[in-house]
Amino acid sequence: MRVFLLFAILFLSFIGQSQNKLRAYIDHKQFYAPGVGNYIEFQLQFVGHTVKYSGVEGGLMGELAVYLDVLEKDSTILSEAYRLQTPLMKDSIVEDFFDIIRFKIDPGNYSFKVELKDLNADKPALKAKQSFSVNDLNTTISFSDIIIAEMASKGDGTSPFYKSGYDIIPRFSNFYPEQLTVIPLYFEVYNTKLLGDSLFGVQEQLIDAETGEEVIGFKSFTRYKVGEAVPVFRKINLESVPTGKYLVRYTLINKGLIELATREYEFERTNNITSDLTVENIVLDPAFQKSISADSVGFYIESLIPICGPAEVKNIINIAKRKEEESARKYIQQFWTTTAQNGPYEEWIKYKQQVQLVERLYSNNFQEGFETDRGRVYLQYGSPTNIVRRDLSSSEYPYEIWQYNKIGVFSNKRFVFYNPDLVNNTYQLLHSDMIGELKNPNWPRELVKRNSTNGNIDDPNSGVIDHWGGNSDDLFRQY
Repeated sequence: MRVFLLFAILFLSFIGQSQNKLRAYIDHKQFYAPGVGNYIEFQLQFVGHTVKYSGVEGGLMGELAVYLDVLEKDSTILSEAYRLQTPLMKDSIVEDFFDIIRFKIDPGNYSFKVELKDLNADKPALKAKQSFSVNDLNTTISFSDIIIAEMASKGDGTSPFYKSGYDIIPRFSNFYPEQLTVIPLYFEVYNTKLLGDSLFGVQEQLIDAETGEEVIGFKSFTRYKVGEAVPVFRKINLESVPTGKYLVRYTLINKGLIELATREYEFERTNNITSDLTVENIVLDPAFQKSISADSVGFYIESLIPICGPAEVKNIINIAKRKEEESARKYIQQFWTTTAQNGPYEEWIKYKQQVQLVERLYSNNFQEGFETDRGRVYLQYGSPTNIVRRDLSSSEYPYEIWQYNKIGVFSNKRFVFYNPDLVNNTYQLLHSDMIGELKNPNWPRELVKRNSTNGNIDDPNSGVIDHWGGNSDDLFRQY
């Protein structure tokens, strides 16, 4: 029986599509171990909230059955079967968890079958089958497959995820939103002693997958000592990488600058960074012009701020200060032409309707709806899946908890808004677990500040006392 480590993780696609079924992902990577030979590594991720749990001492625990067979033609040549206990879940918020299975295997063409069964649920098992190939890395100068790390740290060899000095928890998604600014990755280079030199080089390039052109400013070259298996751990900085599809390409180069092997990883990136939009030569579309009345041009150009990056916000503020109606109209048109090329007018009208909605719901005596925290979050992330409202409490300020099932690739994200002024509908963001948003560990104390003593640095919520209606923390954690 195996017990698995617990990690928070993003997920991309799944084997089973019913919400009532267990969900999991599987990937495979090839490596070579000197003295052992070629081996294949099957990486498994289990979606924690799709597992059925039973109560045990200290929390909740699930149990699964895992079957994995490797086939050559129609014959099973390698097999693994075991029962798995999930990590101990100590509250209602459960996280994804991982396992890894390795097989020594000769070069050739194969397929694998995987079957996963939740032993606590009366549901059919998940089943999947896929073909794969194993190359001979034993005698050639070559690269292993690339592992993208969700988490990576120095290891001591005790973790099942240990590899050449690192504990590497794999990442299954190749999509990187603007909140993720680094790609940590790991690969190995084999048999470089055959070069007959003491050093070799690895060149790193970023390639635009649509055009095939190299992205300027990302090329680098690193020297390594030769060896049978040389580990390489790299971090790619994505902060200045704009939206698009890319390849990160690694090339092994010898002393004579001859390219001997390559390996690539493809990913998608979204990023709000943009260059300044030039509006002087834009011809106004009559549809765009008609959709904005003369007395609301300033309102609607500023309403773009919640979905804009820093460079665009600067442009909007400059145009708004100058009160140039034609420039503002052109900017709105160019913004949507750039960000929604397949239907800019239609996307603008959808957004305009959302702006009008948050104006009705969240505006107050001194803020437009899009200027408020709730309005900004609504426009930036969309409509929340669930909203808990508590307008009256004997000890808590009025508050709302917004929960999103999905924000891009992120799952189960929450926002807490409260109204410490008790007037004017001026709800402020108090806390969120979304990347890039305000995080306030002592938000429960702030919410009941009228009725609580101060906490301390070790436990900032120590002053929060139990009181009638004081269940905001439970409501926050229930999703």
